Order: sequence, then structure tokens, then C-alpha cells
Amino acid sequence: MATDRIVASVGPLVPRARPTGATVASDYWALTKPDVNLLIAITTAGGFCLGARTDLSPLQGLRLLHALAGTVLVAGGAAALNQWMEHRFDARMRRTARRPVASGRITPGRARAFGTLLSFAGVAYLLASAGVIAALLATVTLLAYLLVYTPAKRRTPLCTLIGAVPGAMPPLIGWAAAAGRLDAEAWMLFAIVFLWQLPHFMAIAWMYRDDYDRAGYRVLPVGKARAQFVTNQTLLALVALVPVSLLPLVAGYTSALYCLGALILGLGFADCGARFACALSATTARQLLLASIVYLPLLFSLLIAR
Repeated sequence: MATDRIVASVGPLVPRARPTGATVASDYWALTKPDVNLLIAITTAGGFCLGARTDLSPLQGLRLLHALAGTVLVAGGAAALNQWMEHRFDARMRRTARRPVASGRITPGRARAFGTLLSFAGVAYLLASAGVIAALLATVTLLAYLLVYTPAKRRTPLCTLIGAVPGAMPPLIGWAAAAGRLDAEAWMLFAIVFLWQLPHFMAIAWMYRDDYDRAGYRVLPVGKARAQFVTNQTLLALVALVPVSLLPLVAGYTSALYCLGALILGLGFADCGARFACALSATTARQLLLASIVYLPLLFSLLIAR
């Protein structure tokens, strides 16, 4: 913008304020994507509570806190490393240009070091407090997110399906931390989070499709196939999500109250998805995104309450 060039031209005459300690801390905090980590913590807790099979004892409650701390550390490290890897692309997008690394407030080297430290600390913490399986699952999640999903975003629209795999791992980590193993029922929770991610990300991809195109991300097909791709991923996932979300009841882990809540949430989420598919617009995409943000924490809160 012209105003940006004017400000830049008088930069030497107006000294840039040095960042305060609070500002720097805020930037590093933002680097971990705390809003995403909240959802990760909720789904991890859901996996733990169902994996424990009974009401939590004080000792199990402490183990849950350990599992949450380790998982969130790994997730924060992955977020920081992702922003280090993609900072040049993030700088081209209005949605992400103000992120700490993309904007230059944190150097790429420091972001890489910070992310690496958090990731190693998280895996080590899980290994010491939640067991080998939980630590191994966290490691696989980290590597799949950074080495498979992140580069796939610039190569194929199937990146959404690829990224939904590491994105659905937190409940498995929680389950393994509680039970010391992965039971077949743990994959019910994996399936719920996997399917939830597809309409959630389709809403984001549609809202910021021009941004993604500008940055060179291939999260959506080009041309006429784009609308059909978004519609298919949204509707198929939501149609499957309603019955899949009821599997914990079928397996005997939850009550009829959970069933009622899951049905209401699922049908409301599906309604927003249908409106979005029928009229692809920024408004319907925003409504679907909001519905997805409401759906997942409420559903897992019902699972935890049982």
C-alpha cells in the first residue's frame, strides 16, 4: 500500500520502539497457537477419560494433567516449527502475515529453536509421565504434521485428508496415557476428530482461497472442480460424522444424555454444512466455521461428563 511506503520512507526519522518483555512473551505465546492447543487439550482429555473407563481417582487426575501438559508442549512445538517452515508463504497471506515469524518479530532461527525445544520437552515429558505409547504417538503426530502434511499443502488438495490424520491423534494420546495401550474403541474418537476436520478446514479454505492461491498453497483444486471438491468433502464428512459420533454409546462408554447431545450437535453442524454447500459464500463459510468450533469442544465435554 502507498501508506506503507510512506511510513517506510520516514522510518529512520521515527525510531521504532523496542519490544518490551511482555510483547516478546506474547509473540512466543502466539507462536504456539494457543487457540488450537485448547481444542487439542479437550480432545486429549476426552480420550483419557474414556480410556480410564471409570471415574478418575486423584492419581488418575494427576496423570491426566501430565498427559495434557506433554501433549500441549508437543503441539505448541509443532505449531512453532510449522510457522518457521512456512514463514515466507505466510508473509504473502493477509490472514497469516502478522504471525510472529512472518512479520519478522521473531527470527526464523529463534522460532526453530523454540519449536524444537518445546517438541523434545513434550515428548520427553510424555515418556516420563504417560508412558511409551503416548510418547510414541506424539512423536508420530509431530513428524507427520511437519514432514508430510506441511509440504503436501503446496502439492495437492488431498492435503486436507493427509493433515486430518495427525490432527486426529490427540485422543489416542490421551487414551494411551490412561490405559497404557490402544484399544479398538480408541479409534472411535480418532474417527470423530478426523471427520470433524474436513468441514472445518473446507470453511477456512473457501474463506481464504484467494490468500492460499497467492501464497502458492494447493489446498483446493483450480477451476470448476473447486466448488465440487469443497461440497463433497464437507457433506460426506458431516453425513458420516453423525453416526460415528454415536459409537461411544453403542460401545457402552456413554449415556443416553450423550446420545441426545451428540445428535443435536451433529444435526446442527450438518445443517450449517448443507447451507454452505448449497450457497458457497464467505457468510455460509463463516457460519460453518463457527459451528465447527462450537461442535467439537461441546461433544468432547459430553464425552468427558458421560
